[in-house]
Amino acid sequence: MNYLVVGSGLFGAVFARETAAKGSNKVTVIDKRSHVAGNIYTKEIDGIQVHEYGAHIFHTSNKKVWDYVQQFAKFNRYTNSPIANYKGQMYNLPFNMNTFNEMWGVRTPQEALAKINEQRQEMAGKEPKNLEEQAIFLIGRDIYEKLIKGYTEKQWGRPCTELPAFIIKRLPVRLIYDNNYFNDDYQGIPIGGYTKMVEKMLDHPNITVKLNTDFFDNKKEYFKNYDKVIYTGMIDEFFDYKLGELEYRSLRFETEEKNVGNYQGNAVINYTDAETPYTRIIEHKHFEFGKGDKDKTIITLEYPADWHRGDEPYYPVNNDRNNQLYAKYAELAKKQDKVIFGGRLGQYKYYNMDQVIEAALKAVREEFSE
Repeated sequence: MNYLVVGSGLFGAVFARETAAKGSNKVTVIDKRSHVAGNIYTKEIDGIQVHEYGAHIFHTSNKKVWDYVQQFAKFNRYTNSPIANYKGQMYNLPFNMNTFNEMWGVRTPQEALAKINEQRQEMAGKEPKNLEEQAIFLIGRDIYEKLIKGYTEKQWGRPCTELPAFIIKRLPVRLIYDNNYFNDDYQGIPIGGYTKMVEKMLDHPNITVKLNTDFFDNKKEYFKNYDKVIYTGMIDEFFDYKLGELEYRSLRFETEEKNVGNYQGNAVINYTDAETPYTRIIEHKHFEFGKGDKDKTIITLEYPADWHRGDEPYYPVNNDRNNQLYAKYAELAKKQDKVIFGGRLGQYKYYNMDQVIEAALKAVREEFSE
C-alpha cells in the first residue's frame, strides 16, 4: 500500500518507519517546514544542539518505548532539574526539601509537612473548583503564589481561577532533597540532538521525505494518490473548522548567542513572577554537559502567546468547552476510512514524547492487525 504521512514529528516518523518496515509498503512523509522532527527539531550552533521549539527532555517508565528509541540514538544521562526564579529569589524544582528550605527555612521532612499542612488549612473541607484552589489544596499558598500562579497564568493566558483544577491534579512534591523533576525509570537526551534521531527513523528505502510541502495545497490529490493518510496536524483544520475552532496556546522564541561559556548555570530557569513576560530561559549547552564552543553559549527566551490561525499551535487547551468540541471532531474522524489522526494536534491531547511513540506504535499495530 501507499501511505502518506502528514508531519515528520515523532508520531509521523515512528508510524512511517514501522509501516515501511512491513513488506513492500511505500511511505511518503511530507512536512510544511523546511526540516524533519517537528517541535523536537534541534539545530547545531557553535557546536551546541539548540532546541529550536523549546526544551525537550525524554523520559519514560515504559521499557518498550525506551528500548525502541535506543535503535535510533544513544542517550546521555541528562537529568531534568529546573530552577525557579521569583523576583530574584532562586528555588529548586520540583517541590522538594531544597524548595521548602529555601521557602521557609525548614530542615526536616516533619517540619516541611507541618508547614504544608498548616497552609493547606484554608481549603479544609472544600472541593477545589479551579486550578488556584487545587494548588493551595496540594501545597499551600506560599508556594502557589511564588512558584505556580504567575508562571501558570502566563503559560495559559488566563487567571488560575478560570483554569480547571485537573491541570495540576498531580503536583510533584517530595519530602527528600532531590531535584530530579521526573520520577521515570529512564531519562536523557539523544547525543547529537533529536534531529539526527528522527532522520535515522526516516532513513529507510521505502520512505520518501518531502519538505516545504503543505498538505492543504493538494489535499484532494493526496487522497486520490494514496491508500491511507496519517494526519498529525490540527484536527479542526482538517475539517475546515466546520464545527468551530479549537483553542491552542502558541509560543514565541527569542534565541541569542552570548560571548560567555556559561550564562545561567542551568539548562532551564523558570521565571515564575507575573511581571517577567517570558516563562523561562533555556541554555542549550547544559543539555549535553558543556559540549560546544567553550567561550560561547546559546540561550532562548520562551514567551507564551495567544494562538490565531496561521500561528504555530503548541498546546491544546483541554478545558470542558474544547474537549466537548474535540469529541464532535473525533466523531467526524471515525468516518474517515482512509485517515488515521495522531499526535498532539491530531488527537487534541497533551502528549509527552514517550506517549506519542507509544500511541504511534499502537496505531501501527491496529493498522496491520489481522
